[in-house]
Amino acid sequence: MVPRSSAGLGEKRGMPFLHQNYFLIPLLCWTASQCAKLVFARLRGGEWTTGVFGSGGFPSSHSAFVTSLLVLVGTRSGLDSVLFAVAFSLACIVWYDALTTRRVLGEQGRQLNRLQSELRFKERMGHNLLEVAAGGLLGVLLTLLMLS
Repeated sequence: MVPRSSAGLGEKRGMPFLHQNYFLIPLLCWTASQCAKLVFARLRGGEWTTGVFGSGGFPSSHSAFVTSLLVLVGTRSGLDSVLFAVAFSLACIVWYDALTTRRVLGEQGRQLNRLQSELRFKERMGHNLLEVAAGGLLGVLLTLLMLS
C-alpha cells in the first residue's frame, strides 16, 4: 500500500478551510439536500415547511451526507485504506436503512392510520431508490466541486 498525503485531492485549490474538516463538507451536502427538499415539496404543491428536517423526501439527505463522506475518505485516504472500508460500510448501512427499514415503518404507519383515527403515525419515513440515488449523487457532485 502506497502512503498518501493526509490533505488529498485538491490540497492547494478550491476552498482550503473545507479541506481540513471531514465533517464540514458532508454537512454542507446534507444542508443543500434539506434545502432541495423544500423546493421539491413546494413544486409538488406542498408548503414551504414540508420536509424540513424530517425523514423521507427527495433527495435523501442521509445519502448525501454519507456519500460525501465516502468520497472524501476515498480521495484523501485511498480506496484501499481501512478508513475507506469503514466509510463504505457506514454508507451501505445508511442506504440500506433508508431503502428498507424506515420505509417499512412508514408503510406500517400508513396501515395503522387507516385502522384508527385518534393518533396519527408518521407515514413518510424512508426513501425509494431514486431518492437515495439522488442524495448520493448530490453528495458526490458537491464534494468534488468543493474539493476542486
